[in-house]
Amino acid sequence: MSGDKKPPTAAPALQPQILDGATGRVAVHATDHATDHATDHATDRATDRPAADPWADWRRHTPARIALGRSGQSLPTAAVLQFAADHAAARDAVHVALDRDALQQALNLAGFESLMVNSQAPDRQTYLRRPDLGRRLSDSSRSALRTLAQTRASPPDPAAAAIDLAVVLADGLSAWAAQRHGVALLSALRQALDVAVAEGQCPPWRWAPIGIATQARVALGDEVGECLGAKLVLVLLGERPGLSAPDSLGAYLTHAPEVGRSDAQRNCVSNIRPDGLPPAQAALRLAWLLIESRRRSVSGVALKDNSTLPLLA
Repeated sequence: MSGDKKPPTAAPALQPQILDGATGRVAVHATDHATDHATDHATDRATDRPAADPWADWRRHTPARIALGRSGQSLPTAAVLQFAADHAAARDAVHVALDRDALQQALNLAGFESLMVNSQAPDRQTYLRRPDLGRRLSDSSRSALRTLAQTRASPPDPAAAAIDLAVVLADGLSAWAAQRHGVALLSALRQALDVAVAEGQCPPWRWAPIGIATQARVALGDEVGECLGAKLVLVLLGERPGLSAPDSLGAYLTHAPEVGRSDAQRNCVSNIRPDGLPPAQAALRLAWLLIESRRRSVSGVALKDNSTLPLLA
């Protein structure tokens, strides 16, 4: 109908405007600016990523407790549980007994003669409380070694029976270390010495049977070597466990061993384990020390370990 009126259309909502201060013209609607800002902010949130932790890459290169993170004011649960597990492993390593029969069987399979020796410490608790008893042989072990030495020194060629190297493979403060890495280290060491002999670097080596020792300290090797009349003694035993290494093996070399030798008269190669100094690499260092010690008739502070110098040349 001609008289009908159209409903009024709603007036467009007034929008605040932002003026350009220089020209006085409208620069942009405030609502448009707000929409653009919200869109940009949402885009930023979608593309934002946490900043890379600079410690994370370092953590791959060490078992040390770094970059553990934080949960409030405390460590994360995973880090606490891992610490407890590592601490338990370190305690177990100290108290677990060396399986001498299994170790002797493994040595025999690798082609080594061996014999059992004991310190004067009758049990583990005494060993831990009386370090001095772990440094001396029991009466029966001392007698057995002297008998062995006399047997080897009998005619027709006593000189050919002289012992160049006596090795003691012992529990120390971690039987796991000797059990897991001892045979591999000795096999690699024998191979390294055989190569040195073949290349004319040194005369052949006469080994004594490997002494498998329990409740032993480093100095026990001095008496073992003295009883056998060996030129050198090499003691391989478990080092004090740490939270990242419960099975670390230490090697201690002494020239002209006898009771009363001091630590200054020994050379030490430590942290021998796959995640530390691998047995194959440790064997090369020990072979160099053994060759030089026999050649120069010294050990300890008088014999500097220059085994790595050819690698730096």
